Amino acid sequence: MRELIEYIAKALVDNPGAVQVSEIEGEQTSVIELKVAKEDLGKVIGKQGRTARAMRTILSAACTKVRKRAVLEIIE
Repeated sequence: MRELIEYIAKALVDNPGAVQVSEIEGEQTSVIELKVAKEDLGKVIGKQGRTARAMRTILSAACTKVRKRAVLEIIE
């Protein structure tokens, strides 16, 4: 799941080298933390959070397929 979020984020931003994705595994839920350059933060979040919501929806669909649960956190 980490690779999926990293791929999407790198496609969205102007500075793909600054994209950092880390995954914290729990017993039932994984937390995926996404960190981008300050100037690219708006592109990842989108208008009224639409892009971030779309990324979370894609992540949720991919996790359902492998019967896991993941949460996306966008770090400033």
